[in-house]
Amino acid sequence: MTQRVPSLARSIAVGAIGFGVASVCVFATVGFGERWMYRTFGVLGAYVVWTVLFILLGGVVFGSIVAGRWRLPRFYLLFALAFFAYAAGWMMAYFFVRGMVGEVVGSFVGSVLMALVFAAGFGAMRLAVKTSALIFILNAVGYFLGAAIFYSLSHRTGLLVFGIVYGLFFGAGIGASLHLLQRGTNEDLPQV
Repeated sequence: MTQRVPSLARSIAVGAIGFGVASVCVFATVGFGERWMYRTFGVLGAYVVWTVLFILLGGVVFGSIVAGRWRLPRFYLLFALAFFAYAAGWMMAYFFVRGMVGEVVGSFVGSVLMALVFAAGFGAMRLAVKTSALIFILNAVGYFLGAAIFYSLSHRTGLLVFGIVYGLFFGAGIGASLHLLQRGTNEDLPQV
């Protein structure tokens, strides 16, 4: 049986919608449980829990658009490594640089680290720059547009909208990157 790589449009749509749903679920825990999370786990611990939630929910979403040998559970490990690298890069920049500059640097560093892990995992390092740019641009658009909306609304409603916007754009970037990486290493696989 031939494994088919989902089309670019399908990869983007599944990534955007699926990760949008995953993201709003994670952001809901921030909106409704942030204080409890900080008291219970501390700031770093809360961020680790949110990272794990993104990995658990996002792995299912993106695993559905990966063909061949990278299907779940193998892809789950790759996604966990990629998202953990993203989160670690983002948090280090955010906590050390601070403010909007820290958010921009974190978005860039995290996106590049995620793309590098994906490119290495798919054996397509020649696509690392292209996928880094794709993930960074859509991640940054989602993050900063979502943040702008968040600051214009009430805390909980704003966080939920932030989560949707962030997830839609970031998910689209990840979905598109996974499509490119699969097409770059599996030229013989047909698209669906």
